[in-house]
Amino acid sequence: MVNSTGENKSFLFLQGPHGPFFYELSKIIQTAESKVEKIGFNQGDRHYWRDKSTYTAYDGTPADWADYIATKLSNGVTDIVVYGDVRPFHKTAIALAKAAGVTVHCFEEGYLRPYWATYERGGVNGHSRLMDMSVDDMRQVLAKIDENQPEAPARWGDMRRHALYGAIYHWHVMFRNNAYPHYETHRDVAVGKEWKYHLKKLVGMPLQSVRRVRAMRRLKRSGHAYHLVLLQLAHDASIQSHSDYSNSIEFLTDCMRSFAASAPKHHHLAIKAHPLEDYRVPLERITLDLAREYNLDNRIHFVRGGKLAELLDYARSVVTVNSTAAQQALWRGLPVKSLGQSVYSKPEFTSSQTLDGFFENPFKPDLNAYRDYRRYLLATSQVTGGFYARKSRVRLARQVVDMVLSEKDPYQLLAESDAAPVQQLKLVL
Repeated sequence: MVNSTGENKSFLFLQGPHGPFFYELSKIIQTAESKVEKIGFNQGDRHYWRDKSTYTAYDGTPADWADYIATKLSNGVTDIVVYGDVRPFHKTAIALAKAAGVTVHCFEEGYLRPYWATYERGGVNGHSRLMDMSVDDMRQVLAKIDENQPEAPARWGDMRRHALYGAIYHWHVMFRNNAYPHYETHRDVAVGKEWKYHLKKLVGMPLQSVRRVRAMRRLKRSGHAYHLVLLQLAHDASIQSHSDYSNSIEFLTDCMRSFAASAPKHHHLAIKAHPLEDYRVPLERITLDLAREYNLDNRIHFVRGGKLAELLDYARSVVTVNSTAAQQALWRGLPVKSLGQSVYSKPEFTSSQTLDGFFENPFKPDLNAYRDYRRYLLATSQVTGGFYARKSRVRLARQVVDMVLSEKDPYQLLAESDAAPVQQLKLVL
């Protein structure tokens, strides 16, 4: 059993996903007789934290943060909780927490999206413990368990709620942020523009849906074999911190150049934008310009977000920087080329070919190895639920709270027990 009493613990929450998930989790943690405190950096943080008695506003400068958080950690804090580990405030806090022996709880979007969220300790993505684990290491631990892998449903319903929470968050930052005179966003654009992007995304959803359906229909009816390129958000930490690219355009240019040089002439290239893309960069126009530059006018298809499954059903291969969506391709046995650091970049199932060689003749993954890898994730760091829609938040909170309160992280729990943690392997729909 997981030791999850929570007594005598003091949790310090920093920034979480847009919406009330962190606050809702904190209320459950408090019932386990743990202390909680939230440090907010702007009015958006304050809006989603409904308890004034446990909220502390940080109104200092970014330069003052290291001294401030070091003092805070020295006053009995046993655990800090963050969403993502590369925001400047989080990076500093995590480094100081580790030095002080404070447990670091990291949440992130699911490595096995869309039905799971990620919970790890110490770091996520390129800083995850998974980066140093081999498939053989995982298989040794998996020998202890004999469970079926849960399947994800086709629909989950977080996308619109995610966009709505983001718009509300940035509205508060833009119009009600007087209490935080030194606040600086970790994004590369001003808060006002960020809010406008979220609002534009919400308003434009119906039209984008029509354009997406048309593009999908044209691609499927064309009868051409095609490779699929998965774009990520340009400001995504996975690109900025865990790859050699500074934006999606550099990656897109590399893909189209290699495709033009090496892919069979009867093959096409489908470019899929991220579902949350707000088109602050005119990706479709840039794609068409690159198509003309590389004489690919009639072989390029641009798809505006949407469900990935339909595209994967007909794809020849998948290329990405390090999108977690590539795992849906691996699950189908499709060749995958990842050009950045990712938790799934294992030699058994991601290609080590050059990009030219991959487009010319992509090697298929070892499907048995990937299934074992996926099974390991589902038994450890992948938790059913999500951060945004109410149904998914409730499910995630009830699944993850004992993991947060435990003295051991998910990987230790599986390695040191005779059976997998119950919460991971039973999917109740």
